[in-house]
Amino acid sequence: MTERTILALTGTDRTEFLQGLVTNDIRRAGLVYGALLTPQGKYIADFFTLAQQDRILIDVAASHAPALAQRLTMYRLRADVQIGETGLIVSRGTGERPGDALADPRHPALGWRSYGDADLSDDTDWDALRVAHCIPETGVELTSDTYILEAGFERLHGIDFRKGCYVGQEIAARMKHKTELRKGLRTVAINGTAPIGTDIMAGDMPAGTLFTQSGDQAIAYLRFDRAVGAMAAQDATITLP
Repeated sequence: MTERTILALTGTDRTEFLQGLVTNDIRRAGLVYGALLTPQGKYIADFFTLAQQDRILIDVAASHAPALAQRLTMYRLRADVQIGETGLIVSRGTGERPGDALADPRHPALGWRSYGDADLSDDTDWDALRVAHCIPETGVELTSDTYILEAGFERLHGIDFRKGCYVGQEIAARMKHKTELRKGLRTVAINGTAPIGTDIMAGDMPAGTLFTQSGDQAIAYLRFDRAVGAMAAQDATITLP
């Protein structure tokens, strides 16, 4: 599992503050999946939030935790909000749930997550699950060039189009209501292997980028108008199922 950091937001304004920044409605019960975007609608970080009695936990990839904390601090201004790092450990699995575990909101196949002092994770093959269900990963499929609708955030319950304004909301709403997505992530069949980041070619035309591979499947970012028939990623052959 990608190394995780658990941040905690405290203070009387914490819910209103975070609600006005992120893509999802953090007032929902249980784990909520969402993201923080730039004003131009590009990805900064994805994470899970969990509202508790006196704080909001933010479960984020350790690689992105400093940038997320810095951006939240920048937006804080005079709000009564404190942002700190906890020592909690993220556990994750698909088998029997520990008593305090919560369902991963992105997809039923992704099992549960829990937060505590010990790692209770099982030996699930997460790459295989992610590829099978086209679940993007922080720092792999999700980068600073990502538009989250192209990454499947609507399907993954990571965006709420009725919650009101948040940073980057105008761009996300325009992509949802005024345009047809012409690019995005898809699970593809792959014969052979190639490094993450390899260009996918449809004849002489760039058709996308290859990402996580597991067995004879992979996640690819594709231009849908060119993703027809057999494509090539170096020596590997790529096809849509």
